[in-house]
Amino acid sequence: MKSSFSQFMLRTGIYSGLNARSMIPNLFAGLGAKRMLLLSDRGVEKAGVVEKVASIFESASQGPELAGTYLDITQDAESSCINDAVRYAREIGADSLLAVGGGSVLDTVKGVKYALHKGLTDIKEAIQGGTLFEQFPKAGVIPIPHIAIPTTAGTGSEVSPIAIILNEEIQMKTNIIHPFINADIAILDPGLTVGLPPRITAFTGFDALTHAIEALASPSATSLTDAHALHAIRLIRKNLPVAVADGENLEARMEMLQASLMGITAFSFALNAIPIHNMAHAYGAMFRIPHGLANAVFLPVVMERIPQLYLPRAAELAEALDIDAKNDTANTLLAKVIEKIRLLQYQVGLPADFKEFNISEEALKQTIPAVMKDPASVNYPIPPELITAIGQKVVPLAVK
Repeated sequence: MKSSFSQFMLRTGIYSGLNARSMIPNLFAGLGAKRMLLLSDRGVEKAGVVEKVASIFESASQGPELAGTYLDITQDAESSCINDAVRYAREIGADSLLAVGGGSVLDTVKGVKYALHKGLTDIKEAIQGGTLFEQFPKAGVIPIPHIAIPTTAGTGSEVSPIAIILNEEIQMKTNIIHPFINADIAILDPGLTVGLPPRITAFTGFDALTHAIEALASPSATSLTDAHALHAIRLIRKNLPVAVADGENLEARMEMLQASLMGITAFSFALNAIPIHNMAHAYGAMFRIPHGLANAVFLPVVMERIPQLYLPRAAELAEALDIDAKNDTANTLLAKVIEKIRLLQYQVGLPADFKEFNISEEALKQTIPAVMKDPASVNYPIPPELITAIGQKVVPLAVK
């Protein structure tokens, strides 16, 4: 029994179900919002989701005025986008924020919320050292009504107390960790995810799977985080292939949204050794590889190369992935787990490497300092020779 200190706080209200988005104006009214800013990206706009959400306010009998929309959010929650959105929010006098989109949108809005609360014009001021970690009592309530609607089932950023923000100037993914930075309310509406392309459905699902597996393997895992992690793995194993093959399957879409939420909840409160995310952050910042895709490629490779981190939980991983354990040793079970993950990777159409990104041999060498300086390396530093070995596995034919 573990008796060391831990904390677990899921403070976001969660409303789930088809057309749950119809509740947004009333929920904002309950939060005291008057002038709301809707933030999203051009892809979500093109898919018609922004209009579906914005139109709700036209017929609402109560709730805030839709004071403006900001749709120029780009991949990886860039600090420049956050700063631009903060300027716009101040120009229109917004007092509340509605995030509609995937992880980049959700993290961007967290950054906007924090900057507005702290009176910042440049979010980089808050994350100069790579990570800003605020706890009680310094980290008080952020009194800006904030609702988030994820349109992908992967990051779970709607409920996590972490905002991952790209500092483009130094090519590093930085973190703001704050117990009140996540949304006050999350709307999980599967009807807003049915248009997500199969490839994005697949790699965002693997992002959620990576969260759950790294949470389970963490030295800081507790019974609370294990419960969320293990069931997230079960749901993803069962529902991700269905959601990829049939994007209109609302049940699979709903289960993936909830698995995503559970995966990040486990990850956030077991946060410790995260070598898969460490590698994914560095490669994502350097080569602009989508975060979920980076995690998907690194997941089985890192598990294979750092088995000691995952062996203690091999039996539970095997059970969650529906692997017949019989009387296998931990080593045999872990090998079967990795094989099952690779099979799932193949089933949903994801690559096993980064060949499509044309990473050069010289660029591959530069990943060593990038991985070592990433904030995720603090608790579990990866030796240079291991970074090289993993890199050679995921970039087998680096361009000279």
